[in-house]
Amino acid sequence: MANFRSTKSVKIILDAFDNSNGALSVVELVKKYKSDMNKTTVYRILERLEREGILHSFSGVNGLKWFAKSQEIDHTDHSVDHSHFQCDECGKSECLTVDITIPSIPNHKVDSSNLILVGQCEDCL
Repeated sequence: MANFRSTKSVKIILDAFDNSNGALSVVELVKKYKSDMNKTTVYRILERLEREGILHSFSGVNGLKWFAKSQEIDHTDHSVDHSHFQCDECGKSECLTVDITIPSIPNHKVDSSNLILVGQCEDCL
């Protein structure tokens, strides 16, 4: 986070992830902090934190963008992605630490993948 100032708004967003046990959606963050900052500020902070490697993002059900703390997964090799799980009852999304092999495709180079498993989380079962 050395490339930008740690403002009050940045601290609020970082605290949200520190107090969360899963991923947070952009919509959720905008709603929760609308009295502290506007939507543009939330998006700008999330993009900066992702560029810095503090957060990573993925598309969930219905294309909604989610963010999670990157320290949960080793991101030293950006060509290797991890999967995510989203509960279709409560909406909770989380990073999975299970190994899933991305297949090699002849005459193609895969730079990234987006795998999301959808079902019921342990709380909704």
